[in-house]
Amino acid sequence: MSQSIKAEDSVWMVLYDASMSRRFQELAQPLRQALGPVALRIDHIGSTAIAQLATQPVLDIQISVADFEPAAAYHLPLERLGYLLHADKADRAKQYTREIALQQRVYIHVRQVGSFHEKFALLYRDYLRAHPDVSSHYTNLRLDYAQRYYQRENCREYTEAIKPFLWQIFAQADQWAEQTQWLPGPSDA
Repeated sequence: MSQSIKAEDSVWMVLYDASMSRRFQELAQPLRQALGPVALRIDHIGSTAIAQLATQPVLDIQISVADFEPAAAYHLPLERLGYLLHADKADRAKQYTREIALQQRVYIHVRQVGSFHEKFALLYRDYLRAHPDVSSHYTNLRLDYAQRYYQRENCREYTEAIKPFLWQIFAQADQWAEQTQWLPGPSDA
């Protein structure tokens, strides 16, 4: 990753790195093999899935399942691949993480296929991919706010500062989905 803004491991942004897509594929193939038909979809989501968008250096992968139960159907294969369950999470949005020394942090989001959260992550990604002007503006804001709120104790302020723009993106993406009759494309893996 070429350029980054980092201070005390808090609000940390890096400029887009095209190798993120390749890294996703490297991680997605073992996930597909381990989960088989339990994973109805495996998708690269979040900021690292959007070209030219500044991002935190975290790779987000969404695994869509028919049902959360039995949890062992996806929990055990993910655990064998080195992903850790975060049972303290109130929702299932970031249920698994993997951090290996000198490698990128990975979040696994297990979501029910067809759920609002599953579709929304894909819509957000697809909308920003289709609107590079919005992505560019978002990048500028993220970099500006990351510099302003770089201290760990200011992470909440960063989130609050960026929130109005995120809500604007969400509204625009929803409108775009209606206008284009958007549906998720095929699974990324």
